[in-house]
Amino acid sequence: MSEAATEAFVAHRNLLFTVAYEMLGSAADAEDVLQETWLRWAGVDLGEVRDQRAYLVRITTRQALSRLRALGRRKESYVGSWLPEPLLTTPDVAEDVELADSVSMAMLLVLETLAPTERAVFVLREVFDIAYDEIAEAVGKSPATVRQIAHRARQHVAARRPRGVVSADESRAAFDAFRRATETGDLQGLLDILAPDVVLMGDGGGIKQAVLRPVTGAGKVARLLVAGMGRIADAVSMRPAHVNGYPALVVHLDGELDSVVALRIDDGLVTGLYAVRNPEKLSHMERETALRR
Repeated sequence: MSEAATEAFVAHRNLLFTVAYEMLGSAADAEDVLQETWLRWAGVDLGEVRDQRAYLVRITTRQALSRLRALGRRKESYVGSWLPEPLLTTPDVAEDVELADSVSMAMLLVLETLAPTERAVFVLREVFDIAYDEIAEAVGKSPATVRQIAHRARQHVAARRPRGVVSADESRAAFDAFRRATETGDLQGLLDILAPDVVLMGDGGGIKQAVLRPVTGAGKVARLLVAGMGRIADAVSMRPAHVNGYPALVVHLDGELDSVVALRIDDGLVTGLYAVRNPEKLSHMERETALRR
């Protein structure tokens, strides 16, 4: 591979990873897509490439779409709830409000409800502001069809997305209150910070124990958290971290990484809790991942 091709790939690598991750919700699969993109990029005649960024995004999108369809079949046999793979993100991701929103656990779960092509079109258009003509080439549709898909996907996401962008101060205050109440087993403190319709989801992947179905309601979720913490209080430690652009709790049990609990916060209350315990999904919690738009 030429030095110019290598430099182009390295320059756009974080962007390509972000595209693949937003389409797949899996860092491991996004890394595989980058490998496949690299191999195909190696065979490209750069003299024929007008826009290297667009060309690389096109290759990545096609590979991610193929993998997304295979992932769908895998998820059908997944034990319990499937949650996105959490990423320990760099501070600048949180500062880019739109990027943080697009990779939040809550938004990735909304994107899961889209068909593969709808998801690709939505991500490329709404997050990365790719032109319709370029998206059409990436997904193998006409520009007119892509516009229709984008419109349909926007409406679908708008009806399900988080209720609005929360200020950093509001998010931090709610997170701190939740953390204090959880660490101390303060049932009333939890009831005060959890929204009445809060939803707790757990992902153990059939490897670690986790709630198999979503638990809904402040009372049920608070009692479950207090009971769970009571059983492991002497062995557990929790530290705050930025996960997928938002505050989250990283939980260690007997000194070993056990789980990541990401929060969705709306109007100063916790409306979603996403607890990932599947050890196969925690490898990207060891180091920060740089995401780019």
